[in-house]
Amino acid sequence: MPDSDTTDATGAATTTAGRGRLVSGPGLLLVWLYGVMVVGAVSRSAFQISTEFDRAPLPYSLSAVAALAYAFITYSLVRGGEKARKAALICCAAELAGVLAVGTWTLVRPESFPDTTVWSQFGMGYLFIPVILPITGMLWLRKR
Repeated sequence: MPDSDTTDATGAATTTAGRGRLVSGPGLLLVWLYGVMVVGAVSRSAFQISTEFDRAPLPYSLSAVAALAYAFITYSLVRGGEKARKAALICCAAELAGVLAVGTWTLVRPESFPDTTVWSQFGMGYLFIPVILPITGMLWLRKR
């Protein structure tokens, strides 16, 4: 289903091109990296929430939020189109805000996080990919 339809001068319906273009070139690498982060964040949060949620509910919940953000961005990149691009851009900005807030929080008040999250210490446990990925994603999405 196309992202949007328009009518040309003859009254015939035309569709806007743009689908699939988000996953070309470097966009394909972004989709792959976001997909890997989905698997990592979902696995981590599902295990932690199901086995020891009462020990550290905030960190485990934040890992689940990260997983949802990664999944939504991955879906939006694969879906393509202008609406999906804008939605992914907004979600990347929210993801970056979350990484910066949680990363700062874990450095300033480490006692609040008895266990780490995907975004703890700016994603140090994930080779800082959680802080680099949304910046790269926003740059890519702004170009498109």
